[in-house]
Amino acid sequence: MTTVADIVKTMQSKFNAGAAAGLDLVFQFNIEDGENHYLVVKDGTCELQQGDAANANVTLIMNTETLKGITSGETDGMQAFMGGKLRAEGDMMLAMKLGELFPV
Repeated sequence: MTTVADIVKTMQSKFNAGAAAGLDLVFQFNIEDGENHYLVVKDGTCELQQGDAANANVTLIMNTETLKGITSGETDGMQAFMGGKLRAEGDMMLAMKLGELFPV
């Protein structure tokens, strides 16, 4: 079984540093059936941390299956959001930026 850490590491490997130039953002992933992680995107770098960020710009709430589907490209993030499988708190526009930062 794929763990949340494995899925987020896969995301990190797809990181598009060019799209992150000049950014300073924290993406929190709250996983309902697994452990929470967050990504710190700063000036073209991406750092993965386990747990909860104190200062997340946007928090995405979903289950492991939804996260796996979105990161693999099998699930469209917008469809997951519209279908209630993905919730976002904070700056909603930043959630849209994830597609540029982590292309599938």
